[in-house]
Amino acid sequence: MSRVYNFSAGPAVLPEEVLRKAAEEMLDYHGCGMSVMEMSHRSKDFQDIIDQCEADIRELLGIPDNYKVLFLQGGGNTQFAMVPMNLMRNKVADYIVTGNWAKKAAKEAELYGKVHVVASSADKNFTYIPDLSDLPIDEDADYVYICQNNTIYGTTIRELPDTKGKDLVSDVSSMFLSEPMDVSRYGIVWGGVQKNVGPAGVTIVIIREDLIREDVLPFTPTMLRYKTHADKGSMYNTPPCYNIYICGLVFQWLKEMGGLEVMKERNERKAKVLYDFLDQSRMFHGTVVPKDRSLMNVPFVTGDKDLDAKFIAESSAAGFKNLKGHRTVGGMRASLYNAMPYEGVVKLVEFMDQFEKENHKA
Repeated sequence: MSRVYNFSAGPAVLPEEVLRKAAEEMLDYHGCGMSVMEMSHRSKDFQDIIDQCEADIRELLGIPDNYKVLFLQGGGNTQFAMVPMNLMRNKVADYIVTGNWAKKAAKEAELYGKVHVVASSADKNFTYIPDLSDLPIDEDADYVYICQNNTIYGTTIRELPDTKGKDLVSDVSSMFLSEPMDVSRYGIVWGGVQKNVGPAGVTIVIIREDLIREDVLPFTPTMLRYKTHADKGSMYNTPPCYNIYICGLVFQWLKEMGGLEVMKERNERKAKVLYDFLDQSRMFHGTVVPKDRSLMNVPFVTGDKDLDAKFIAESSAAGFKNLKGHRTVGGMRASLYNAMPYEGVVKLVEFMDQFEKENHKA
């Protein structure tokens, strides 16, 4: 069978080269006679895998030496709790709510302390990024929290907020490794890998060492303490070994492709194809303020729910999968992650153009 163009927001498309490499090594990893799936996490073979994985992500992002890289489980919803449990020493935090995931994170943090929403775009269904240049940051705030790319609503925070000296925590799940970033500007950067980096089951946390402390909220479970995992090299318990291995293959692929500067250029080129079409289309329309548009997630609508449904059905039959938009936005959403080929976006636009010609009422 032929491969489809998978525009899913996550779990999402992976590089074909990575999948082929994993298939080659499925039964016998580097002559050890077993799959990585079967391998003890205490073995030298797996230690080599996770060590190389960490070395490669450090190289790709230029991670400073005073930051730890943790390969964790539990997804974003666990990080919504781990962040306040580990950082809320004053039991105060400021949240910038620009989408569903930041909203959920803020609600979870309310279980552990006082949360101030210092900026929000909820008034216009998260279709823009509010002004973040002069926020009412609380003097007692332990950190400022953002979700930098909004998977559902298709917006991106391009200029980081002025946190007025407070540590910045950022969920970068759906833009992780899609472009360079200055890790030193954050206290914690974390991302679920299932959107742009690997298979579901791994959350990568990059945390400045001084934030890894013993004096967390007293009821914090052992497994939800960053120090637990930092002290044991992400192997306090059995890690998601095979998923980490796939992430490592993706890191190697990114390096072979030329690194994150090259990926950013590729992603800008892909997104431009779709946004340019949306801007001139008589039928399809983007839902986001142009200056805040995401390179990764592109929501669009026709304005007619029946027509949206027809497009989703016909595009799926034509090999363009998972284009249905999130229920809070409706319409369609195309996720253009690193592994989506340029030709996939071009062919989607060609299909959209033909659909418009056949269905647009003058």
